[in-house]
Amino acid sequence: MSAAPATIAAARADAPTVLSEALLKRFDTPGPRYTSYPTADRFVEAFGPGDCTRAFSQRVHGATAGSAAPLSVYVHIPFCESVCYYCACNKVITKHHERATEYLDALDTEIGLVVDALGTGAPVSQLHFGGGSPTFLSDAELDRVMAALRRSFRVTPGSELSIEVDPRTVTPARLAHLRQLGFNRVSFGVQDFDAQVQQAVHRVQPFESVRELMTSARALGFDSINADLIYGLPRQTQESFARTVAQIGELRPDRIALYAYAHLPQRFKPQRRIVADELPAPGQRLATLGGAIAGFLARGYSYIGMDHFALPDDALAIARRQGRLHRNFQGYSTQPDCDLIGLGVSAIGRMGASYYQNAKALPEYYDALRQGQLPVVRGIALSRDDLLRRAVIMALMCQGRVEFESIELAHLVRFREVFASELEQLAPLAQAGLVEVEPGAIQVTASGWYVVRAVAMVFDRYLQTDQLRERFSRII
Repeated sequence: MSAAPATIAAARADAPTVLSEALLKRFDTPGPRYTSYPTADRFVEAFGPGDCTRAFSQRVHGATAGSAAPLSVYVHIPFCESVCYYCACNKVITKHHERATEYLDALDTEIGLVVDALGTGAPVSQLHFGGGSPTFLSDAELDRVMAALRRSFRVTPGSELSIEVDPRTVTPARLAHLRQLGFNRVSFGVQDFDAQVQQAVHRVQPFESVRELMTSARALGFDSINADLIYGLPRQTQESFARTVAQIGELRPDRIALYAYAHLPQRFKPQRRIVADELPAPGQRLATLGGAIAGFLARGYSYIGMDHFALPDDALAIARRQGRLHRNFQGYSTQPDCDLIGLGVSAIGRMGASYYQNAKALPEYYDALRQGQLPVVRGIALSRDDLLRRAVIMALMCQGRVEFESIELAHLVRFREVFASELEQLAPLAQAGLVEVEPGAIQVTASGWYVVRAVAMVFDRYLQTDQLRERFSRII
């Protein structure tokens, strides 16, 4: 382990405390990322296309019909030309670009079924393309998808249109085309600039090429540029990742997502190609994380929460300061809590008090659409207890504070009575200085933000008797 002290400085200048290595290890347990509650692993196969259609109908004909908030739409493009060994996403590795034609035909069918349920012209304020590699599609194919979406939905003024980009698959000219299509936010998958690490994970992309693309994106007027990084990769050291942090600082993206690599080869086949002996030891991972956080803070980035950073004038940082931060399946967002349409293989959606997920394999996805039905294979209708706990967990994850009175008024409960056990379980976190339990609220401290998932887990009813937490990534 590096001789550097393995501590992490708190994000606020007015809170100079640090998290020691011992404290972080104490709370570094496997746990959900809470892009939803209940989490996707709780979805059940008893929830199918009919349940999803009824949820759509409730939006159109229910009590809020006519006044429903704009939708968020997620489009999953599963294809990649080559496999990245660390990847745990739902993907199809192929160099046969003609396979995209059948997939886009299926997407057209799925969009049509959604429109049949919701009606044409439902407002959309957030659109996100993820994968896989959305830029596997040609410019003409991206034109086709965007045209279908604009025919079917009404994209409202000021909407966020974002796309994930593999730097190896785009040029400045392609970025210009994305901008012409209306995309105003772009996310570059960087992971690490060190050549040895890139070779170990089978993703080689020179710093110079990413620099050229980010420079072009900025000149094209994208509202926000994001860079994804991963710590804990094979052959990665504290020193090598510090160089990557410095290079990212030079590029100055508006946002940075810093993810922890979770080595789960038993679940994700590509990870079996990673040499386990080349992975950094836990102490090295912690030192690498501490150095990265310190590096971003020193370069003027604000800590948003969990694994996200943003420049102070970025909309995400502003929303964090103003208490308007939200969270969905794409992570932290400035968009108000809203229904989400998930399109494509494995895509997850939310409609009212229900979550749903499409088939994870292409044959099953195609087969459902050929039969004229939504490709939904599982989901969950939230109970009253689910809705209550979701409100608490999302308040913790987004605002870092839960006001008892607001929960009581919205859910007609007495907070201290319903959550008496959970408040007792918070005692060790309070003693460690990670939360403050006030007479009428729970406040996550500046230090506690680094392990906010551990705070949220206290209120997760499904984890209270769960013996399979190891299926989740670790918090640090």
